[in-house]
Amino acid sequence: MQTRKVDAATVRTLLAAAVAAPSIHNTQPWRFGLDPDTGVIQVRLDRARRLPKADPRLRAQHLSVGAAVLNLRVAAEHLGWDPLVRLCPVPQDPDLLATVRLTRPAEDARLPLRDLYEEVARRHTSRMPFTGRPVPDPIAYEMACSARAEGAHLEVPDIIGTRRLLRLTQAAEDRNCADPARLDEERSWVTVPGNDAPYGIPVTALGARDASGRMPVRDFTGGRPVPRLPALRFERHAQVALLWTAYDWREDWLRAGQALERVLLTATRHGVRTSVLHQAMEWPDLRAAMAGAKRRCGPQVLIRFGYGTDGGRTPRACAAPAPAAEPDPGAPGLPGGS
Repeated sequence: MQTRKVDAATVRTLLAAAVAAPSIHNTQPWRFGLDPDTGVIQVRLDRARRLPKADPRLRAQHLSVGAAVLNLRVAAEHLGWDPLVRLCPVPQDPDLLATVRLTRPAEDARLPLRDLYEEVARRHTSRMPFTGRPVPDPIAYEMACSARAEGAHLEVPDIIGTRRLLRLTQAAEDRNCADPARLDEERSWVTVPGNDAPYGIPVTALGARDASGRMPVRDFTGGRPVPRLPALRFERHAQVALLWTAYDWREDWLRAGQALERVLLTATRHGVRTSVLHQAMEWPDLRAAMAGAKRRCGPQVLIRFGYGTDGGRTPRACAAPAPAAEPDPGAPGLPGGS
């Protein structure tokens, strides 16, 4: 049971961590509310930030919110709380995706996430080339264990499997580039210099294109004449990992989002850079093909990882405590970063 008051400093620390979570196109599709009497944080979906073309089922939005929930848990454990999470707690309220109750931990309780707190601020998406130096197997294994701890699976394929997943991702990128409606949707989330909005992806954070054409990086500009880095040669042998769940319901998407962020924070702790290749997940047939021969596999995201620079950084909103009142389902919340 809770025995300590959730003060304004606690709220600021929790929300600052939550809004640092990655989100699709940096849309930051979440809202937070707090009941100070019970210490329960409500995490809600913001449908105003949906992507009708890329994410019609809101699966990627659920992944994004799940990542924010994981960061909330990390910050809560850092502060000495034991966060108890309920996913989709009210079936009649589908936008309430999670509640996080702050409780006092038992004397012998393990708080395994608290050691990842410093990585929350350090983790950033890298859309730049990696060096090609392979990430050692023990680190990749620890990343896989992080996913499994959240109820998901992380598979690092061999060279042939990697090429197959990248081919499917390239096929999805080609489809996106040939679809004017999807291009318009992607371009709408790219911000130009002078735009200080805390949402979207600045042109400076887009990274470079692969001069060799091997790496299917997303082209957010869609041919738009904006300043960006010249094409560079990416690593010849990429390392990727497929994050998947055994089932594919809303709760699984939220678990996958928590697993994704825990994997990314674990990689960051070891100095490993990461980026997300999500294009194939946006086309049902290509997403199904990502599963390969595995049965009962719901592919959620493809992670590229390696050593190198982090490139440009996407903006993150400043966290401010929510009003100290009963949770308001329509209350404004806080955005985040990628």
